[in-house]
Amino acid sequence: MNQSNRIFDNLGRMMNEAAGMADGVRREVETIVKSQAQRIISDMELVKREDFDALRELVQVQGEEIDALRKELAELKGKGTPSA
Repeated sequence: MNQSNRIFDNLGRMMNEAAGMADGVRREVETIVKSQAQRIISDMELVKREDFDALRELVQVQGEEIDALRKELAELKGKGTPSA
């Protein structure tokens, strides 16, 4: 009976060690995958969301300014022609 308890104790300890090693391997693989993904994304030269949003807002403001200038130009052209 004592012999079988030792066997089960050893088996349980080995299973705990194997689970710990598997968890360590899992964490190492996650670290490697994250590192590779970050490298790939960096190589793609993607634009950050904040930069994209700032540029989009700037383009929208400039578009509104262009529309206002077009209206002003049209009004000036209208006033410059002699009325009949």
